[in-house]
Amino acid sequence: MRIIADLHLHSPYSRATSRRNSPAHLDRWARIKGINLAGTGDCTHPQWLADLQEALVPAEEGFYILKEDVRKDFDRSAAMEEGLPHPAETAPVRFVLTGEVSTIYSRGGKTRKVHHVILLPGMESAAIFQARLEKTGGNIRSDGRPILGLDSRDLLEMLLETDPRSMLIPAHIWTPWFSVLGARSGFDSIDECYRDLSPHIHAIETGLSSNPPMNWAVKSLDRFAIISNSDAHSPNKLGREATVFEMEPSYPALTAALKAPGAVSGSPAIIETLEFFPQEGKYHYDGHRACDISLIPEESAAAAGCCPVCGNPLTPGVLSRVRELAGQPVSEDAPCVGNFVASGPSEPLVRRRPYRSLIPLEEILGELLGVGVASKKVKAAYGKLIEKAGSEFAILIDLSIGELEKLNCPGIRGELLAAAVDRMQKGEVSITAGYDGIYGIIRVFCRWSFMGFLEK
Repeated sequence: MRIIADLHLHSPYSRATSRRNSPAHLDRWARIKGINLAGTGDCTHPQWLADLQEALVPAEEGFYILKEDVRKDFDRSAAMEEGLPHPAETAPVRFVLTGEVSTIYSRGGKTRKVHHVILLPGMESAAIFQARLEKTGGNIRSDGRPILGLDSRDLLEMLLETDPRSMLIPAHIWTPWFSVLGARSGFDSIDECYRDLSPHIHAIETGLSSNPPMNWAVKSLDRFAIISNSDAHSPNKLGREATVFEMEPSYPALTAALKAPGAVSGSPAIIETLEFFPQEGKYHYDGHRACDISLIPEESAAAAGCCPVCGNPLTPGVLSRVRELAGQPVSEDAPCVGNFVASGPSEPLVRRRPYRSLIPLEEILGELLGVGVASKKVKAAYGKLIEKAGSEFAILIDLSIGELEKLNCPGIRGELLAAAVDRMQKGEVSITAGYDGIYGIIRVFCRWSFMGFLEK
């Protein structure tokens, strides 16, 4: 069965995270988005784990679902107060124990700052792992994403000693400041970071500022599965990136799919990833936010990596960093060709899967209505569309153009919505790339094309 998963998100106990990231909110918003499997996030935080134990009950092996009474209470109270859409009734959302850990340490004369997504097979393993982390002297109670002075390799060793079924996935691997391949704080390869334990790394997370074809350009990444997640800090950001699996719901099936060297009929596997346009990510180009400077790699190189206005160092973008490690041209929109093929008998298997570049539905509606995504007009249109279509992913990836044309909502004709989704799916978009912590802007219509459509 198809399972759309978002494995990297955060709880209310993480800094700069919405108080609404409760188990019940996450369950409702996962259904609104069309997500079948959600990470719990922050499973290293003792109070959050206690909240999860209170709100969830076991489902299949290693998976959990929200208690029915918790869901009903939420539907009668917070969901009504907030005016949340009523998505289609589907199978309950599954949850799996996940978290993000930040390691800051010195190796090779440099300060390393690496973030990791961890997966654990159940509540008991998460509790044991919490206890082990606390014994290292790390403060796991002040932040849902703990900051530890552990070497990344030693964190992985501790995780595997806690439960060998656990997995570690390097998080948003290209982010300049906090990632395994980050230009300002990382390494030049996965093997360099995790050393003798690197064979236990089976998958990598793209992050919002990169996508699969950018990662395909780096030959050392060929052996890793590529996954995408939202890293959501508020429930409505769930699913802005996600991974689609073909598998039965269970923790063993999930890990088997992440480890699978190829797609074998009937076996768990990754089918595709659902991505941001990478230019929308906030670290795509080089830049200097204070001076409003954004540069493509060639312009940055010509400026010797310094801001042409003030002379301070630019924050290197993901595209520049990928090009640096790739040693070859880097495409931002190449199609997936040659899935799971090796170029020679001694070459590693290239683990490529298709991907789709999407724009969050709220952003599309905001553009079509000419208002901000947080406006009442967008909220009304979004709610009506979810109730008609069943979920956001149904609109963005499943429904035909003819079906979309029938989805009228306040302020937007179905034909306009269908045209916008069609342009998004074809990549016919207007792009302003993000840089130095500023999100990019992706539009489905430039002014002339939008006016031309309205005149039809």
